[in-house]
Amino acid sequence: MAARRQLHAWLFLAPALVLLAVFSFWPVLFGSFLAFTDYSLVRETSWVGLDNFRYIFDNEMFVTGLKNSLLFLLMVPFVQIGAVALAVLVNNQLPGIRWFRAAFYVPVVTTVSVVGIMWGFMFHEQGTLNYVFMQLKLANAPLGWLTDDTLALFAIMFVTLWRGLGWYMVMYLAALQSIPADMQEAAILDGANRWQQFWKITVPMLRPTIMVCTILSVLAALKAYQEVDVLTQGGPMNSTFTALYYAYDQGLKHLKLPRALAASMVVSVICVGIAMLCLRYLKPRHR
Repeated sequence: MAARRQLHAWLFLAPALVLLAVFSFWPVLFGSFLAFTDYSLVRETSWVGLDNFRYIFDNEMFVTGLKNSLLFLLMVPFVQIGAVALAVLVNNQLPGIRWFRAAFYVPVVTTVSVVGIMWGFMFHEQGTLNYVFMQLKLANAPLGWLTDDTLALFAIMFVTLWRGLGWYMVMYLAALQSIPADMQEAAILDGANRWQQFWKITVPMLRPTIMVCTILSVLAALKAYQEVDVLTQGGPMNSTFTALYYAYDQGLKHLKLPRALAASMVVSVICVGIAMLCLRYLKPRHR
């Protein structure tokens, strides 16, 4: 009977496992192999060892892209703090609160192309942001949000933060609503104020969700690509190149697939390393 149950379980899993093997596991393994070759569509492939990795680390564009990808990590604390604050805000039972929840989630389901067009108008020298800044006397002249190499990367980081807030807000909201009400009531009876309830009850109960959301936001930051592609295409002066955009540029624009795969492997290793650190230091304590 047990063997039959296991067989049935494997049969149900088989379609998903086949799809994963064909479209995930095999491409990862084959791509990892090609990163150590000089693969080309027009000539015979040969093993070159670490030559592709040496090339990308000697390439200024990749080094700049890697630094920019690591800079994207600066927005992770802001995303998480902002998402928790929004979740606490919309967790209140107020008239029309569902509309607020939906409004905060709209950026998540908005396509990147629409986001690019909208923020392109917002960041334009004659756009909304410059108008507001000049009306408030915060700037004497229009700022080149996407044309100034010192501002462009931070402008893209802000768009990425804006898009991600709603997604993490929903996850934190679900976690907040799963906290037993009797714990809050017991804290109130013990004389705890709202701030004490938040730090002593809410935050510890949110710790598993904080760990998951932090890992997801770290991975999303390191893999930033879409916003760069639709807003700046790596400019101005390559100041918004990220490591994955470099991989795209080498692989699809210049057809240097092994270099692109090597860059992708470097990003993957960094992602795994930081995810392991998050798992170690943000792991919920046993209660």
